[in-house]
Amino acid sequence: MEEELQQLINVGEAANDEVERWIAEFEEKKYSEKNPQAGEELNQKIQQRYGEARKGYEDFIRRYPSRGGGYAAYGDFLLGHYDEDGALLQLEQALALDKTNATVYNDLANIYGHQGSVKEAFNYYAKAIKFDPTEPVYYENFATTVFLFRKDAREYYNINEQQVFDKALLLYSNAMRLDPTNFALAADVAKSYYGIKPWRFEDALRSWTNALAVAHNDPERQEVHTHFARILTQAGKYDEARANLNVVTNADYATLKDRMLRNIREKQQAASTNEPGGKP
Repeated sequence: MEEELQQLINVGEAANDEVERWIAEFEEKKYSEKNPQAGEELNQKIQQRYGEARKGYEDFIRRYPSRGGGYAAYGDFLLGHYDEDGALLQLEQALALDKTNATVYNDLANIYGHQGSVKEAFNYYAKAIKFDPTEPVYYENFATTVFLFRKDAREYYNINEQQVFDKALLLYSNAMRLDPTNFALAADVAKSYYGIKPWRFEDALRSWTNALAVAHNDPERQEVHTHFARILTQAGKYDEARANLNVVTNADYATLKDRMLRNIREKQQAASTNEPGGKP
């Protein structure tokens, strides 16, 4: 039974991968411009492909109605292609049969967060971590939800906004501890500092330094240097900001680099004007 369920999961993942390729090809080749009906044809093709995977899950659940794993896997599959209502039904049934499945709690928390039941999402992310404290995604999802819904977090945990930031950052740090080479995660953590006021300049720079250490290629490293420059500009360290932008040579960042250099000049000029003895 477990092998059969794993085969269904593999089929569902293959369907998702195939649909993503179809969509990428559709956008790259601009089929909608060549054929006004192309979008509808693609949608029908996608629904047919997903329908094959759905049928497999539904057949499995009919034969093993008391096994929570089938509902959990089907709910996760439906959530993967944005059918939250369908996923919710399956996941709630899975939870009724097995109250220790961390993936179910995480998936339900994702849905509750999207649908406005944020405090229930906090509760379910905590339960996901309780039943599987080794999965970094649970900490990351929890951290993002706390950070985005700060008012709800203040009320739910009875803490102030700075403590909300601290809680989110602690959750992010746990995700990084479990997945230390994930550049996308490291960059997301570092970007969170843009939403924290007052600025925590040193912490932000340290976070981007961590991201730089796990960057996999030159474009990622150059992206980090643009963020160094942005933070240093806000901190009034204009020469250091320019030094970081001098490292950025990728043409993809040319427009951004020019805009940032102009911003540095304007801020430095304004600062010199306001200094004692400066021009009025």
